Amino acid sequence: RREMRHFGVKVSIIEPGYFSTAITNSQILEDNFRRIWEKVSEETRASYGEAYFKSFLKSAQGVQKMCNTNLSLVTDCMEHALTSRHPRTRYSVGWDAKLLYLPLSYLPSAWADAV
Repeated sequence: RREMRHFGVKVSIIEPGYFSTAITNSQILEDNFRRIWEKVSEETRASYGEAYFKSFLKSAQGVQKMCNTNLSLVTDCMEHALTSRHPRTRYSVGWDAKLLYLPLSYLPSAWADAV
């Protein structure tokens, strides 16, 4: 963002939380992870372990429950950033981005890791 200012380009950052898209679709995540898991070497699978694999699959299913289905929140921010005379530098979209990820980004790394 700052590098582009030299060229007269103003960049706005849109930081969405979890929204219901193909990226957060639990079935797609699970299918992709299973396909990758099957292709990695036995040594890699042993390093991560079966417990990691099962834990990841469980967390992928939980992501879908946290997703907001109202994508217009994101597109409204995009529209504002593109058409506003004075667009914001950052747009945090969704309750999780505003109440969890944004405050978390201000914490020291060790605290954020603990959270």
